[in-house]
Formats: sequence, structure tokens, C-alpha cells
Amino acid sequence: MTAGVTTFNIDAPRWDQSTFTGRVKHFFNITDPRTLFVSEHELDMAQTLVESCRVGVVPPGTNEEKLYYAKKLYDSAFHPDSGEKMNLIGRMSFQVPGGMAITGCMLQFYRTVPAVVFWQWVNQSFNAIVNYTNRNAANPISLKQIGVAYFTATSTALATAVGLNLYTKRAPSLVARWVPFAAVAAANCVNIPLMRQQELINGITVTDENGNTLGKSRKAAIKGITQVVVSRIVMAAPGMILLPVIMEKLEKYPFMSKIRVFHAPLQTILVGGFLVFMVPIGCALFPQRSSIALSHLEPDLRESIVAKHGDKVPYAYFNKGL
Repeated sequence: MTAGVTTFNIDAPRWDQSTFTGRVKHFFNITDPRTLFVSEHELDMAQTLVESCRVGVVPPGTNEEKLYYAKKLYDSAFHPDSGEKMNLIGRMSFQVPGGMAITGCMLQFYRTVPAVVFWQWVNQSFNAIVNYTNRNAANPISLKQIGVAYFTATSTALATAVGLNLYTKRAPSLVARWVPFAAVAAANCVNIPLMRQQELINGITVTDENGNTLGKSRKAAIKGITQVVVSRIVMAAPGMILLPVIMEKLEKYPFMSKIRVFHAPLQTILVGGFLVFMVPIGCALFPQRSSIALSHLEPDLRESIVAKHGDKVPYAYFNKGL
């Protein structure tokens, strides 16, 4: 057994999560699309190594780099609350390839209502899978609630996209190109809260600094879900706002009219370039282990914490989800 590995804290992030730079490095690591090509066997081996390290049992010859790589695979593929392996499409590491393909098509095929309807539906289906996969797993959601969230978010996106598409018929073409982003932003404001409605109804588990459970808080849920909504919109914003400007400029050149068939692949590649950076940056905007001041919790929960711990717990902590 390598010296120093026996005291290795496998659950501690490699980089300081109290800083934005540290969080960006962390999420660049776990949203790495290359982890999608790792075999199921290797993922299971990484899980076994992580779980063994948690109880202080590390195979001989295992160094810190091997443990860090196992943690990278574990964090990219397993849910932080339940420890269950997440479906491939819902993993944050799938955001770049999945998001670039769908967003590229939304930005390219925005001129006709049928195309708008189809690609917004595809995007909301993708978002529903991602939101469900990355929910706070301590709060189960029924199939009926999933269906309502999916239907409502899809309807919101379609209503926004089709309505603005018709409204901007006489507007400058660049304005029409921004319609997909407006629809995506509006749908995120609906999809995420509805998909995680159990957290808003029942609250999410909050703990002290050492991970000891303090109770459940709806206010913590509101804060966490709001942060996730903002993060998702920020992820999409640069590509969906700047790329239409770039394409508007490029399409004025004669050579672009000769290669129209390549416009969609070009936009897809360019969107991918934005998402490679914006997915980890969006995830890093707020700490994964979020905190809320004791004074901001519900009165009954605050009173119970004070009665049990006095003034030793100024903040409560919770997993905000992704």
C-alpha cells in the first residue's frame, strides 16, 4: 500500500470548492466527454475502488493518481446522493455531445414552425432526462409528476418558440435567430422546478458542516433549484446568443451560400466549442455543496437546530443538484 494513500479522503474534491477556479477545474474533470467511452466494467471497478477507499482498504500499489482517476470516473457516472450509476444520456459528461447536436439543430432549423416544434420537443425530452437524472435523489418523484413536468416544460418551450417565431416574422433575421434561446430559457424556468417539485413540497435534507442531518428545508430547496436554473441558462447563453451573430456575419459571404448543406454541421461544431467551456463554468457558478444561513431557514427548523446545537451551527449545507 502506497504511503499516504491510507489517509486519502476519496470524497474530498481534488480542488478547493470554495473558489470559482477550483470548482471549474473540478467540473472540467467530471464533465469530460471522454468518460462516456469508458467501459461499464471500468466504471464498476472505479466504484469498487472508491467504496474500498472510504473504509480505508486500498489495494497494494494504488497511488493517489489512480485514486483520483477512479474518483473522476465515479463522480462522472454515479449519483452523489444515491451512489447509483446514472443513465448515460443524463450524465453531465453527455452535455457537450448531446447539447451540441440538439442546439446546433435548433439554431439552424428555426425558420419553419414544424422544425421549431420538433427540435424544441427533442431538446425538452433531453432536458427532462438530465433534470431527472441529476435531481436530489433523497426526494423521489412519481411517474405522474415526471409526466406533468415534461408536458408543461415542453408546452412552455413550444408556446414561447412558436409564438416568438410568428411574432418575429417581420423582425430582423438576427432577432429570429435568438428565439430558440428564449424558448430554452423559459422552459428551464419551468422544467427544473417541476421535475424537482418534491423538494419544494417536502424540503431537502440539510446537514451541519460535518454531514450530520439537521432536518428538511423547503427554503434550501428553493435556493438550490434557483441556482440550477441560472446555471443551465448560463450554459446555453453564449452559444445561443453569440453563435447567431457569428452565423449572421458569415452568411453574408458568397461562399457560405454555396455550402448551405454544411451550415448545420458547422453550427453544431461551433456550439460544441462553446459547451466544452460553458458546461463546467455553468456547473461551477455555485458550490455543489451549497449553504444557507440558519437565519434563512424555516422558523420551526431553525428553532429545533438552536434547541439541539445552540449557536454552534450558523449554516446548514445541502446538495443543490446539477
